Amino acid sequence: MAVQEALTVPGSPARARSWSQTHILVMFLGPAAAYALIFLILPYASVLRFSVWSVENYAINQELTTANYWRIVENPLYRAAIRNSLLVAVIVTTASVVVGYALAVYIAFFAGRARSALYFLLIIPLWTSFLLRAFIWRMILGRQGILNSALLWVGVVDKPVDVLLFNMFSVCLTLTYVFIPFVALPVYAALEKIPKDLIEASMDLGGSVWITFRRVIIPLSLPGVVTGAIFTFCLSLGDFVAPTLLGGPDVLMVSSVIINQFGAAFDWPMGSALAVIVIVIVATGVALATQLERRNG
Repeated sequence: MAVQEALTVPGSPARARSWSQTHILVMFLGPAAAYALIFLILPYASVLRFSVWSVENYAINQELTTANYWRIVENPLYRAAIRNSLLVAVIVTTASVVVGYALAVYIAFFAGRARSALYFLLIIPLWTSFLLRAFIWRMILGRQGILNSALLWVGVVDKPVDVLLFNMFSVCLTLTYVFIPFVALPVYAALEKIPKDLIEASMDLGGSVWITFRRVIIPLSLPGVVTGAIFTFCLSLGDFVAPTLLGGPDVLMVSSVIINQFGAAFDWPMGSALAVIVIVIVATGVALATQLERRNG
């Protein structure tokens, strides 16, 4: 009863503490909640709303329909775009994890005094534009590029090779180069947090280098691997720059189709339906990766 009376009396210490806690919650959680509402919830809700509408005579019909999703299922063009995007995302994620993990392990355990310099070199590509990095690979892989010039100079080929550019290989290679730091950095951070005593204890108990790496280092660095893989998968699945510059007409990605639907085709409902499919795929991938991390945690 005394606490209740204190809360009801204006100016009481308990009431002042209650107001103070409320202000602190609003101060710290308010901006985050506003950000989530403005930049996440409302845009996703808008995309979902447009996806169940249709277009008639270049005018959006706001009657609910599932025709857009059925068109995605029935049209081989849309299925091919989603399939290509998934294939590229899986290849890029796998390659980035393998190379990024090896690079992080080398920097963390074997670089020695060069650790800081290698870490700095790993970050430098992130300072440049994504578009510039993709365009550089177009110059490297082109008929007059560095790679073809080197092959001609060595004598491996008699004329420039065309298979290096404007195909899925060039897209996957470029995206792997771009996203390797997104894997190496969180893995390196996870490796740095591993207590050295655990590694020494494993070695003292007779564990070989491979057993220590497989049973100690890999499980403890798995959170960094999952984080990097999620970033790489999500960003490569919806990338538009690399397929446009290096993919050519034979590599149709879902991002290109979505942009075309919102642009030249003026079919916002279809573009929104494709975007919803991409969001579902990304959310599923994140959920599976999180479950894997928890299971091995």
